[in-house]
Amino acid sequence: MNTKSIIDAEGLILGRMASIVAKKLLAGESIDIVNAQAAVVSGNRTHIIEAEKKFLSVGGHRKGPIHYRQPNYIVRRTIRGMLPYRQPKGRDAFKRLKVYIGIPKELEKMEKTKIPEASVDRLNNTYVTIGRIAESIGWKKYGVE
Repeated sequence: MNTKSIIDAEGLILGRMASIVAKKLLAGESIDIVNAQAAVVSGNRTHIIEAEKKFLSVGGHRKGPIHYRQPNYIVRRTIRGMLPYRQPKGRDAFKRLKVYIGIPKELEKMEKTKIPEASVDRLNNTYVTIGRIAESIGWKKYGVE
C-alpha cells in the first residue's frame, strides 16, 4: 500500500497535522509536505519564541540535542517525535516523509490535499507560523516567499 500524497501545510496546526501524518506514514503511505513555513503553532507569539530561544541553550554541539532552525526541519522533527523512531517500523516510516519550504517545481502541478481536522480556522486564540519562529531563532530565508 505504498501510495503517495502531497499535503499543503499552509494554515494547518503543526501538532494536529503531525499526528495525522505520523499515522499515515505508519500505515505505509509516502507523504510530501509543502509550504512547511506556513504551518502554525497556537499560543502567544512572544511566549513561543522565547521558549524556542531558551531551548537553543540546552545541550551543545557535541552532546546534542540538535537544534534545527529551518522550518522544514522543524516540521520533520515534530513528526519524528510522533513516530516510534527507534524501532524499524518507525525508521522506515520516517524515510517515506519529505518536507519542503515552498512548493518545488516537480510538485507544482500535482494535486495537494488539506487536512480539515488540523485547520487553523478551528483555533479561537492567537498563533504564530513556523516561518516566523524560524526567523526569530536564526533562520535566514533566501528566495522564499
